[in-house]
Amino acid sequence: MLSVKTVDFTEVVKDVLEKEANAILALTNTIGDSINEALDMLLNCEGRVVITGMGKSGIIGRKINATMASTGTPSLFLHPSEGLHGDLGMVTRHDVVIAISNSGETEEVLSLIPSIKKIGAKMIAIVKNTESTLGMKSDLALSIGKVDEACPLGLAPTTSTTVTLALGDALAVALLKARKFGPSDFALFHPSGSLGRRLLMTVKDVVFASSKNPLVTPTTSIQDALFLMTAQGLGATSVVDDTNRLMGILTDGDIRRAITASQDILNSSVFDLYNPNPVVIEENALAAEALKILEEEKVNVLPVVDEFNTPIGMVHIQDLVNLGL
Repeated sequence: MLSVKTVDFTEVVKDVLEKEANAILALTNTIGDSINEALDMLLNCEGRVVITGMGKSGIIGRKINATMASTGTPSLFLHPSEGLHGDLGMVTRHDVVIAISNSGETEEVLSLIPSIKKIGAKMIAIVKNTESTLGMKSDLALSIGKVDEACPLGLAPTTSTTVTLALGDALAVALLKARKFGPSDFALFHPSGSLGRRLLMTVKDVVFASSKNPLVTPTTSIQDALFLMTAQGLGATSVVDDTNRLMGILTDGDIRRAITASQDILNSSVFDLYNPNPVVIEENALAAEALKILEEEKVNVLPVVDEFNTPIGMVHIQDLVNLGL
């Protein structure tokens, strides 16, 4: 029985990676004005980008569709066979169809052309040879060039699909930049999971959920401050003045260090130990930004303040970690 323990496939893997990487790099040398024409057509599309392809090209088309849809380009995938049996009804004259076929002769894709032309949608072909049937019958053809498949039989689409995917990603990123699509736009399409939390959740959301806002004044005794820290479970408390504005922060670390130096500090006041220059964060900052500050400053807690520098809560690094940030 064959086993990778007895046969070294390292060179095979390296060869595939090199062939596919070199093919992508080779494409950068052939990109010309046609790419700008394609982007202009896509940017001025009043409908959606409809991507179609059969077999492996269809799988690549689905990925390109997903990337475009999530980065500000309304798009959908049309399976050629389903299109021939009614799904062409989703295509309108305002759309731009991107048809993917390495050979440019895929029967199912070519069969869509008469209907697409009659509907009035524009067509961009992604093919190996722009002189192929699909390339000639499209409004614009983008060539991936003649590539050697990494498959040793030269049969399974490998290099060609990788290059096509890279070209699709390049189109999507160029459209993203042209539209000035930013993090807030991206968040709109990714509201769920850790990605959505990183892009949407503010510090205010975090402290609202925890409802923890330990506050003491400079005259509060260290003992009482320690009791409050323990009750809140944050290991720190904000220090405020008589108008409730933030003056500084006192942590359990400050207290431990003081106890090491002197046994009689519990009856001292907060004023003797607190840090008047704490690292803070505003309530409307993103929670992901709070985590970044905590990691960079090597602290565990941040007082959260409003526009008047009034503490509204305190965020602990563990709260952010538990949220999956």
